[in-house]
Amino acid sequence: MTSHSSASPTAKKSLWILLSVVVIDLIGFGIVIPILPFYAEAYGATAFQLGLLVTSFAGMQFLMAPVWGRISDRMGRRPVILVTIAGTSLALLIFGLADSLLWLFVGRILGGVFGANISVATAYITDLTGEEDRTRWMGMIGASFGVGFILGPAIGGLLSPYGYHVPILLAAGMAAVNFLYAAANLREPERREAVTVGIISATRSYALSRFVRRMTVLYFLFTFGVSQLETMFGFFMLKRFGYEAWDLAWLLVVMAVVMAGIQGGAIRSLSRRFGEYRLLMTGSAVLAVACAAIPFMPTVAVLLIPLVFSSVGRGIAQPSMLSLVSSATTEKNRGTVMGGFQSGASLARVLGPMAAGALFEVEAWGPFVTAGVMMLLVLSVAAGLDLASIKADPTPAPEAQPG
Repeated sequence: MTSHSSASPTAKKSLWILLSVVVIDLIGFGIVIPILPFYAEAYGATAFQLGLLVTSFAGMQFLMAPVWGRISDRMGRRPVILVTIAGTSLALLIFGLADSLLWLFVGRILGGVFGANISVATAYITDLTGEEDRTRWMGMIGASFGVGFILGPAIGGLLSPYGYHVPILLAAGMAAVNFLYAAANLREPERREAVTVGIISATRSYALSRFVRRMTVLYFLFTFGVSQLETMFGFFMLKRFGYEAWDLAWLLVVMAVVMAGIQGGAIRSLSRRFGEYRLLMTGSAVLAVACAAIPFMPTVAVLLIPLVFSSVGRGIAQPSMLSLVSSATTEKNRGTVMGGFQSGASLARVLGPMAAGALFEVEAWGPFVTAGVMMLLVLSVAAGLDLASIKADPTPAPEAQPG
């Protein structure tokens, strides 16, 4: 398809199948979120060990996102998606059946290895969409996160009284069913020509793209800021308002509903009217103010105001970034570029939680104000983007193949 055309009916069917696969995958991920601290504590984990558990997952995602992206460029999107879903099921099974802290780490490390597949999903979308509707489908990926964070925590909270392992094993079973569904229905997207570019040349092409480099830095700052909110919000609610895990789960659901509504519906019309760049700037500005305001709200009712606005800001900024960077790819380097781009976010999720914990120990408002500062830095980097350079770089020459 041309870069400006809309997705064909066949492509749209494939995209909806992909989204259903991603949603099921993310529901399983969301199930673990509200119970992870309690599950780790049951095996004697200290606060520092809990931080390492979170970091081990994000760290492996950081390392594996470009690897899976490059493999998908060479071998296809579908095989990588299938392998990572199957691996996720295995990782959750190990995590749910763990009888020691060591096996918890094994499960989360494997979960990070196989959970680094969102870059492949975004490359799949870019393969099948043109500029006209790409932002909409990138927004749908964001909405999939929203659905995962709506249903996942609710399911995890509902089943946790029966044992923390129960919702985790359910997530493992969902991943297994998801693998069977994807194997039966997901098709490889059509691309104009086979990918024969070597990994060194493709990686060099990514590194030399000034626009993509800036976008990766921007996404790192954005995700570092968001991770401050995500990591310490539950602990803040516990200390400030005496919230329990069940209360926290439903508050997270409210935030996710708002974000899913933005990314799943409004983002397409907004992007057509204002463009991705303006949405990126506006969303980041809204998020900066909202994050910084959260710790200073006197009641939960008043706190809902900046929480809702933080979801709105994230809902319009994040898919706009994904759409902008995807515009700077070719069919031959798309997986590599999106993998490298997502690795910036994964690195932020390694460093962000550790920084959030240290800041919270100093001042409870520290992580939230830091999140606001990160969004101001996002605005600063975004202001220096050369929008005229948003075009696919020339594809590097193929490397010699052995034999």
